[in-house]
Amino acid sequence: MRLGDFDLTSLSDGRFRLDGGAMFGVVPKPLWQRRATPDERNRIPLGLRPLLVRGGGHTILIDAGIGGKMSDKERDIYGIEREPVLERSLADAGVAPDDIDLVIATHLHFDHIGGLTRMVDGHPRPVFTNARHVIRRQEWEDATHPHERNRASYLPGDFLPLADAKLIEWIEEDGEIVPGVSVWRTGGHTMHHQLVKIEGGGRTAVFTADLMPTTAHVDEAWIMAYDLYPMDTLQYKKSFLREAIAREYVIFFEHDPAIAAGVIRMDGAKRMVEPVA
Repeated sequence: MRLGDFDLTSLSDGRFRLDGGAMFGVVPKPLWQRRATPDERNRIPLGLRPLLVRGGGHTILIDAGIGGKMSDKERDIYGIEREPVLERSLADAGVAPDDIDLVIATHLHFDHIGGLTRMVDGHPRPVFTNARHVIRRQEWEDATHPHERNRASYLPGDFLPLADAKLIEWIEEDGEIVPGVSVWRTGGHTMHHQLVKIEGGGRTAVFTADLMPTTAHVDEAWIMAYDLYPMDTLQYKKSFLREAIAREYVIFFEHDPAIAAGVIRMDGAKRMVEPVA
């Protein structure tokens, strides 16, 4: 879609599956399975949708999918189907990895930045070698000092090679990364999880990452059990939803298997998502 001087393209790194109960937290299964059908292992299908932003003299990638470094066992656990892979999705958009000059990571979980590195001669190496990788320093601290609750989500091979290659630009505050593109800490999912806003032509698009991973999460109480700080998610989400509905933000849903982007509207007392091409 076009947003002022920016061209926004939802990419794909395939699909994967996570436990439906974990994806919807305290919401009972009879309710959530109306929106997401589980398989025989209680897993629901999820998309892997990084966002390509072109404009203002930059070619920007927001998150990078799950990548191809997972073992056979891990691919089975998470039901990973990488079709298309991110590189092919970029190529379909007319972009090569070397064309990317800026990467923004919403946080450092494997299903969001696994595609930032790939295996070369048995070692993980950066894919986007011409890009500065914008990462919150506090999120990096959490990722490099994990605890029992978050250790499975932070895989060192996804992010340590970026530091070794001196590709990281550290940030500690909210605000613009380049004109028209800004990051805002939401907390909740991780302490320093952030969303990305793109503003142009009088409109705003928001890549919400795991604040609202799918269209099923547009209700306040539909919060993942994966969130480390769910009450922080709830507080931020309530405020953000009021703003997003009132200002008709275009929301990019990183994990929705069917809808890449849409505008949240009210249908009586209920919320619905109007897809945007």
